[in-house]
Amino acid sequence: MQPTDSKDFTTLNVNQQPNEAQTITMPPSKKKSKPSSKTRRRLKDAEPLPFKIDGLSHDGRGVAIYGNGFGEADGHIEDKHGKKIFVSFALPGESALVKITNSRSSFEEGDAVSITANPNPERAVAPCPHFGVCGGCSLQHWQPDGQINFKQSVLAELLMHQADVEPEHWLAPVVGDRLGYRTKARLGVRYVAKKETALVGFRERSSNFLAELNECHILDPRIGFEIENLKALISTLESRDKIAQLELAMGEALPELPDGNQPVALIVRNLSPLSDVDIEKLKTFFAARNWQLYLQSKGADSIQRIALTEHDDMTEQFGRLYYQLPEYDLTFEFIPTDFTQVNLSVNRQMTKLACDLLDLKAGERVLDLFSGLGNFSLPLARLVGETGAVVGVEGSEAMTARAADNARRNGITNTEFYSQDLTQDCTDKPWANQGFDALLIDPPRSGAWEIMQYLPKFNAERIVYVSCNPATLARDTKALLEQGYRLTHAGVMDMFCHTGHVESIARFEKVSA
Repeated sequence: MQPTDSKDFTTLNVNQQPNEAQTITMPPSKKKSKPSSKTRRRLKDAEPLPFKIDGLSHDGRGVAIYGNGFGEADGHIEDKHGKKIFVSFALPGESALVKITNSRSSFEEGDAVSITANPNPERAVAPCPHFGVCGGCSLQHWQPDGQINFKQSVLAELLMHQADVEPEHWLAPVVGDRLGYRTKARLGVRYVAKKETALVGFRERSSNFLAELNECHILDPRIGFEIENLKALISTLESRDKIAQLELAMGEALPELPDGNQPVALIVRNLSPLSDVDIEKLKTFFAARNWQLYLQSKGADSIQRIALTEHDDMTEQFGRLYYQLPEYDLTFEFIPTDFTQVNLSVNRQMTKLACDLLDLKAGERVLDLFSGLGNFSLPLARLVGETGAVVGVEGSEAMTARAADNARRNGITNTEFYSQDLTQDCTDKPWANQGFDALLIDPPRSGAWEIMQYLPKFNAERIVYVSCNPATLARDTKALLEQGYRLTHAGVMDMFCHTGHVESIARFEKVSA
């Protein structure tokens, strides 16, 4: 049965195309976007040139063309007329002065250093003082609603271009926290002796150098507004020049659970052993904030938790972190190195939307591919009830075990979890031949092309595909259409606000014979 517009999820009018008039251009590859040292030196002292911004690239940069309203007197030499330039910090319709940062035979790249006329109505003042230098964000100059509507346009264009299809219903964008949302990150660390200070944060745009940050507005504020204090702490360490990275993970504070009063964990990557004095400084700093402290001297196996209080459970390598899905009365336990969704507010809505789109009934059987720690499996299990069943399949044995543990902790008995290389046809496995009414798939950025080759064998009536890469979703959509499914719904989710990344979701239904 096809979901109707009266369900809990919201759809756009079937004839309403997101940002129909927008011109969207495929950006150059990251490899080509990195200018050579010779090119950087040549462009360093070049004067900015005027351009009219005609459209946008898939990653949200403005696109302009040499010779569009400008001539040689403006620096638009005739040989370059028609050549495209990708302009960071520019929006459609604007006139901008652009500093060229990279020049190739087929395209150029640059930064808008000033908007000279026709500022786009969706232009915004960036909330972060480091925007433009730090590579952690690329779209803070754009109002968030404009960003997410554009991302839906990107999805629409890719679906049409690669699969020659548009969904029967466009879902309204899923929106959550747009600042202070990021709960997972790796921050680079470098001590600069000349300045007698440590740098902590993301890399500069198109550079291997660390940006000089004092705060971050997309990181969860529990870390985002502690960067200055972290810099000061590291600068006092004897091994300050041997700290290379901080890996952070955050959950929700649940004091009634083990480690639940320590919802922030940082793994300190130390290139040489730390002295007792340094460890005591770290312990004092972390204990004052109720953070979990870990040291990592080599590979992942070397990660070691440092006890801060007598109550810390040191029987296992990692402490515990948690997040909840209140809609389904679920609490998930994970460790700092596990994959989890970075935006907890969007994750709550995303899991509900996926469940609503599958339109499950009591007693149905569901297959969850790339099931992770059970983020979708457990809500699905609640919906199908004790007479139904959910089978979760995941490549990582550790995550498979974590999913089973989470099911047990939440009193769920109608799930089974298996570890399996999903790039290989696994339809001969006993778990794969039980028959499924519905299927959910949440693959990595590379998509699920290998799975598309054997997916019809599962014979599921309904499929929900959650994607962090609209290009691979569009590619896999074509395969599903060729295998007898129709695209009923599609939309985007604001998981990564202020960046060019797009999280999307699509629903497919088997065409009746």
